[in-house]
Amino acid sequence: MAELSRLAQQMQFILEADRLKEVFRQSLLTHSRRRENDAEHSWHLGLMVIVLAEHANSPALDRLRVLKMLLIHDLVEIDAGDTFAYDEAALAGQHAREVRGAERVFGLLPADQAAEFRALWDEFEAKQTPEAKFAAALDRLQPMLLNASTEGAAWRKHGVKFAQVRDRNAHMANGSAALWDYATKMIEAAADAGHLER
Repeated sequence: MAELSRLAQQMQFILEADRLKEVFRQSLLTHSRRRENDAEHSWHLGLMVIVLAEHANSPALDRLRVLKMLLIHDLVEIDAGDTFAYDEAALAGQHAREVRGAERVFGLLPADQAAEFRALWDEFEAKQTPEAKFAAALDRLQPMLLNASTEGAAWRKHGVKFAQVRDRNAHMANGSAALWDYATKMIEAAADAGHLER
């Protein structure tokens, strides 16, 4: 009976995770130009780990750990909602909202898995380990890539300036100097094209 209870908890969590598909971000998809949802963002990040891990600063990177972090890092937004990266007022209370989301959403799992997921989320938030630094770099690169590929749609809609994008995302270099160099050139090109105001 204990195993059934465990399985029932896990299924409840998996069904709850489906709600991530209904949390919409500001970034637009490159083809249809509709807003991306958090589940699509998480999937894209998982793919980026597999493709781009060789560019991490740490050669001994635990890729599976990075993948786990990125697949779960936004589940807290089921409760907290997505906070636009350049909305200073909303950013002020973001962490507290997300902690409450982490407690509830991860708390649906059996205790051992709840503890593992919460530890991974906390590690991602702290950005201290090589894995968390690389995960954070990818999490910042992905929306920049979408924005640069949609003529700066979300940047222009919200009046985001070049310096804001550069300064907010500079910590990418802690996880991957190569990806930060790429991103810097990408946003320079976006500014030169008039898609990101200087």
